Amino acid sequence: MKNLRIALLCSIITFSSLCASAQMTLVREPDYNRPKLFSDLPDEIPVRIAALNELFSTSFNQTINKQLASGNGSFAIEGKVINENKAISDRVQTVIIKSSNFKGATLTLVKIDNEDGTTSYSGRIISFTNGDAYILEKKNSGYVLSKKGFYDLVNE
Repeated sequence: MKNLRIALLCSIITFSSLCASAQMTLVREPDYNRPKLFSDLPDEIPVRIAALNELFSTSFNQTINKQLASGNGSFAIEGKVINENKAISDRVQTVIIKSSNFKGATLTLVKIDNEDGTTSYSGRIISFTNGDAYILEKKNSGYVLSKKGFYDLVNE
């Protein structure tokens, strides 16, 4: 009788494990046919540091219209500040702006005051429904917005 119970228990466990399914993860294939939001803009746009600093002095829900490009380029950001956080630390500031002139795009900027007295910036303007974005990168002695493909930045 004892052997029959053990055999029945093993049968139930085996049947249960055969019927059980593992968790499925869905992987979406990249859609390289997404519309380009910045198709009419150049691949690199020099950015004025003074304009970046002015964005860090904005407050929540403030409407902004700021020309970011330096030189002969033209890149203005219009929109509303949806998050400004100056409490990350004494040396780090962030600002997030929902753009109204680039529909669906969000500009995220971070300013870091380094220990050596210099200031570093990073950021991006991206829309999750479009196929391109701009990344703020240090180039030579200044900063530029460099155009990137959406899937160069995001893995879905």
